[in-house]
Amino acid sequence: MGVGNDPRYTPTTCFETFQLPWPPGQEPWRDERLHAIADAARDLDMKRRKWLDPEGITAAELKKRTLTNLYNERPAWLEHAHAALDWAVWTAYGWDDPVSAAVPEDKILARLFELNLARSTQRAA
Repeated sequence: MGVGNDPRYTPTTCFETFQLPWPPGQEPWRDERLHAIADAARDLDMKRRKWLDPEGITAAELKKRTLTNLYNERPAWLEHAHAALDWAVWTAYGWDDPVSAAVPEDKILARLFELNLARSTQRAA
């Protein structure tokens, strides 16, 4: 939601409609794929936090450490952490083609649309 024409990030609703491999509330808690996603997400978060708030730097230097600056720099460790998370999610969907820019966005969206359609049909039945 935004104020006027200004977009605003709302963490409480941002991921509400993001289609995960499992229906909400039906996540297979013992499934290793779910834990792989959680582990990769936790690793990414830990690495970003460590970069954002390291020990032993000045307040002036700390002010320069923002997520925007981090993602503008795009260090290799950040790319690797995102690739690990992407792979965990990709395999959780059961997609067997390699995760890469070679897979067109419209193909990914079509897969997610099919999943969404199947779930909405199940709810309606």
